[in-house]
Amino acid sequence: MTLWVIIGIGSAMAGFVQGLAGFGFGLVSLAIWSWVLEPALAVPVVVFGSLVGQLLACGSLREGFRWDRVRPFLLGGIVGIPTGLWLLDMMDPLFFKFGVGLLLAVYCSSMLLIQGVRPRMGSDPDIDPTIAPGGRMADGVIGWVGGTMSGFGGLPGAIPTLWCTLRGWPKDQQRTVFQAFNLFMHMLTLTAFAIHGLLTREILEIFAFVAPVIVIPSLLGIRLYKRFSDSAFKAVVLALLAISGLMLLLSTAPKIWALV
Repeated sequence: MTLWVIIGIGSAMAGFVQGLAGFGFGLVSLAIWSWVLEPALAVPVVVFGSLVGQLLACGSLREGFRWDRVRPFLLGGIVGIPTGLWLLDMMDPLFFKFGVGLLLAVYCSSMLLIQGVRPRMGSDPDIDPTIAPGGRMADGVIGWVGGTMSGFGGLPGAIPTLWCTLRGWPKDQQRTVFQAFNLFMHMLTLTAFAIHGLLTREILEIFAFVAPVIVIPSLLGIRLYKRFSDSAFKAVVLALLAISGLMLLLSTAPKIWALV
């Protein structure tokens, strides 16, 4: 009984955060599920839960959807996945995850600080973190980075999410881009799990339990998201990315220290 209670609590909390921010299901759920689920069980459930939450949010984001902004990320992601799998055969992803965690923790925390300073400094362009150059080619490169990170380290959304924030797009357009990207990556991942026979009966039973638990918290998060301004949404995204980076640092640093 305790197992299912903990899984239910993690599902509900993660569903709410993902409904609010458009990502973060794995960040929240793994912090709770790691006490009761082995990684071989937890990872497929995280992918499945993220997919369910993103599907629930799709209907609320139709107004902000722009295919011309989503397409370069998806095309880049498709090309990036084989690159990541190739790297996985050549090197240990442990140091890679540590580096990504360090980047997210330091950079996103700095951006949060800048966002807090800007109202007191006026519209000084010297402290404006928005990135305008590059166009669709740059977006495609970021999609490739996300796809590579998905195949190599199981972290498809971190860099594309950060990039969308730095682009300075309206919150609906930011969210549709990184949510569509994450949705596509998770669909590919679940398909790969199924092809390789990794979706056991035990995992499918957890799927059946998690799916209905996610629904109401996710819808509540989506409802709250609609009330956020662009600046408030940006702060939420940067805060969650910074926390995600810190979690990666805490999970990988002891293993790296042991190797050293």
